[in-house]
Amino acid sequence: MSIATNLEEIRASIPENVTLVAVSKTKPNEAILEAYEAGQRVFGENKVQELAEKAAALPKDIAWHMIGHVQTNKIKYMAPFVTLVHGVDRIKVLKELNKEAAKNDRVIDCLLQVFIADEETKFGFSAEEVLAIFKENQLDNYKNIRVRGLMGMATFTDDQTQIASEFAGLKSLFENIKQSFPNPQSEFNILSMGMSGDYQLAIANGSTMIRVGTKIFGGR
Repeated sequence: MSIATNLEEIRASIPENVTLVAVSKTKPNEAILEAYEAGQRVFGENKVQELAEKAAALPKDIAWHMIGHVQTNKIKYMAPFVTLVHGVDRIKVLKELNKEAAKNDRVIDCLLQVFIADEETKFGFSAEEVLAIFKENQLDNYKNIRVRGLMGMATFTDDQTQIASEFAGLKSLFENIKQSFPNPQSEFNILSMGMSGDYQLAIANGSTMIRVGTKIFGGR
């Protein structure tokens, strides 16, 4: 099936309040343009260099999301244009993102990545670390970033109960922060969880943003 047809099917299967990020990593510009012509405007990349090259070559109204593990020495290359950084998984990234955003006279939106999976290869803050960031008002130190919510990746497993439990735990943390701390409130409204294989389960557990690649563009 075509990319346009795939997009149509996914859009029909998700609520209006859920943002679809088309994961275009490793895909050629032609494929991204096909999705763009089908109305898709939000795309996700996991390597900064590829992200920067595509942003330079493709339509300027695309909202580019950095969805991969962030290397601090590469942040300067995406700081001028990136719309949302999903994978802020350590304080060092917050500091560097804030520094580069200030250089570009921008406030960059980002999500705190929380470690929810039963896999050592995944990255992220613990729930306790995330709560400490808010309790201690640590974000007051970063005037050029805006934490818009949380992101998490479930364990790569066929056990739907485990995946649902991991998503539910992240949703609970998200709601706890929203209700307990005055700073985020309306701006703290993004819960990014769910990919091609588990986005329906993620939505059922409160996701407001899904990252889908294979179901749009086909296998890598």
